Amino acid sequence: MKRREFIALLGGAAGWPFAVYAQQLAAPAIGFLHSASAEPTANLVKGFRKGLFDLGFIEGQNVRIDFRWADGHNDRLPELAADLVRRNVNVIATPGSTPAALAAKAATSTIPIVFAGGADPVAIGLVNSINHPGGNATGLYFETVEMQGKAFELLHQLLPNALHFTALVNPTYVSRQAEVKSMQAGATSLGLKLEVLNASTDDEIENAFKVAAQRPGTPVIIGPDPFYTSRRFKIASLQARYGVPAMYDLREFAEAGGLLSYGPDLTNVYREAGTYSGRVLKGEKPAEMPVVLSTKFELVINVKTAKSLGIAVPDRLLALADEVVE
Repeated sequence: MKRREFIALLGGAAGWPFAVYAQQLAAPAIGFLHSASAEPTANLVKGFRKGLFDLGFIEGQNVRIDFRWADGHNDRLPELAADLVRRNVNVIATPGSTPAALAAKAATSTIPIVFAGGADPVAIGLVNSINHPGGNATGLYFETVEMQGKAFELLHQLLPNALHFTALVNPTYVSRQAEVKSMQAGATSLGLKLEVLNASTDDEIENAFKVAAQRPGTPVIIGPDPFYTSRRFKIASLQARYGVPAMYDLREFAEAGGLLSYGPDLTNVYREAGTYSGRVLKGEKPAEMPVVLSTKFELVINVKTAKSLGIAVPDRLLALADEVVE
């Protein structure tokens, strides 16, 4: 190889990293805002990337994702949202985190927002209506509050002799009041007593399990909340330590060692949020994109945990399960 050709080759190689970097900067950007932490949410983010991929968007090639995690501190969300607005991202995605969606909505009225959560988006002011959002936000709504009645019914089938239940809810969560109302209605319909305990810190969560353990056979229902989801392994370990049967809203809890869960397929919810984000990047207007109402819920039972708690799972309940964790 001639010296001139060799120098030209080196010059081209030196330019490759900058070319790739410039390409990434030129790609549309998604601001991903969440109230939890990156590590416990990693499997769900894969679903979000899959939804983007289905629309032809691949992170690092033709789309950039700027992640902002509040690590369980919702008071950080407004500044994180403001930072994404300053960066002028093309869309802000907040799947699985209603507090993040509200922070994004407060930070911008122009940048499109794609949410996916269990709080009624009309009631909390994210959209004007389900079919005609009318603003800069749209996304998915899974009715976790309305499913509480069914959750009580399933837990009662598993523990027919239990008459007193404990509900664990986060007082700082936006749909806390609606959650409690739904839980109380579900308990009343079955003639059960319900005690509601508030917990917004790790110590308060453990204290709630201590209280429940003082009444042997008292099941605990964990309210829907991304704060609890990010601490699912800790909560499952508390269930085992205190010998308290508990029910959760997401399969991720049952997979982490929780007794049983009834709720939406969250990985699929994140995938759909990715798809909606991709549609916005392709030019669709959030104001004209109806909110997707997800009504498909799944029952997951961890029979290994049931055995460790001395609970025999009825065959009729196993037959209803979408998945049994052995």
